[in-house]
Amino acid sequence: MAGERLLTRNWDTPDAVRLPVYEQRGGYKAARKALGMSAAEVVAEVKKANLRGRGGAGFPAGVKWGFINAAAPTKYLVINADEGEPGTFKDRVLMERDPHQLIEGCIIASYAIGAHHCYIYIRGELPKAAKTLTGAIAEARAHGYLGRTCFGQPFELEITVHRGAGAYICGEETALLESLEGKRGEPRLKPPFPAVVGAFGQPTIVNNVETISAVTHVLERGGEAFGALGLPGDGGTRVFCLSGHVKKPGLYELPVGTPLRTLIYEHGGGIREDRALKAVIPGGSSTPVLLPEHIDAPLSVDGLKAVGSLIGSAAVIVMDETTCVVRAMWRLARFYHHESCGQCTPCREGTGWLERVLGRIETGVGRDGDVDLLRNIADNMMGNTICPLGDAAAMPTLGFLNRFRTEFEQHVLQGKCPFGGRFALPAGWQA
Repeated sequence: MAGERLLTRNWDTPDAVRLPVYEQRGGYKAARKALGMSAAEVVAEVKKANLRGRGGAGFPAGVKWGFINAAAPTKYLVINADEGEPGTFKDRVLMERDPHQLIEGCIIASYAIGAHHCYIYIRGELPKAAKTLTGAIAEARAHGYLGRTCFGQPFELEITVHRGAGAYICGEETALLESLEGKRGEPRLKPPFPAVVGAFGQPTIVNNVETISAVTHVLERGGEAFGALGLPGDGGTRVFCLSGHVKKPGLYELPVGTPLRTLIYEHGGGIREDRALKAVIPGGSSTPVLLPEHIDAPLSVDGLKAVGSLIGSAAVIVMDETTCVVRAMWRLARFYHHESCGQCTPCREGTGWLERVLGRIETGVGRDGDVDLLRNIADNMMGNTICPLGDAAAMPTLGFLNRFRTEFEQHVLQGKCPFGGRFALPAGWQA
């Protein structure tokens, strides 16, 4: 089930980052087509495509665009390029290898919502992507594709690349907007949602890099044709990040609904050293873990929800039989504790407690009741914070406990990690 490559079709083409090469391969035809349509017609095509957000939430892009106040004099499009979810590495490559695809999508989306300024908020640790994207924007402006007119049409658009400073929390859309405005990157209370009050107090649509890149192909071939590449209600193709214990890790563009088994064994070449599969995180580090019995599930929003997980950012992390799941979860907890902005007590304190309790279980000084304590901590974090970061730490913890409770208990009963191995303790860490 390989399917047709759309978003990655230019990746193997030399100099595809240059505008002339991009145009030779059909680039900017979709934007010209869109500008010849009404804004409402463009939105309608995106709705027909059943394009669901590729950043994690999976909300239908066309429906989201429809929430913006069309009568507002100033509106913004903001591209979330602050890719920081562990296991996720697709957006950086989309920007580095095919920046004009994203720019074309920005033109289409901005026209559809009536925005005349688009901001691309890019993760600070992605200097190559920022440089490549900035150069491509300059090329597009020099050719008359951006600025006072776009392709000679009376539509004005400027695109600004804004670099973050390395805070994972700024991947949350309202924290991103706070940072864009020059403030501390902390999430806002919702409502109001960004479509009502967003950047600089104006109606704003925030979309992920892959989502907006896909918009180019929705307009190029039509919404229904794009949607038909995937599943009813969840259309098109997605770029899946495959990492962990597989023979061929990497990025794979496949139709939405491709079975998880197909990605791991056909495209990823199977498990390293032909070991047994133990577990799979299917949508980035914040999503609940799955067992081998679940890998025939389709890689879609609803398909993974049916087996108790989420597609998230489509980052698939594979773990073989040698993996200690307690150690794996401890590492994730350390990440979320470090990246919590500290605004909400359940997240600020909960992530710290998760890290400490998991650490003592893994290092052999776990206590009676620690396994239940982990569940209690995670349960008290879920749904009790301003943004989803608390949930992002709690969900994988609960997922590992639900699937591998016995392994956690073995650590406590034996007073050591049953898997052995040596690992570096965090600096200054104490049980």
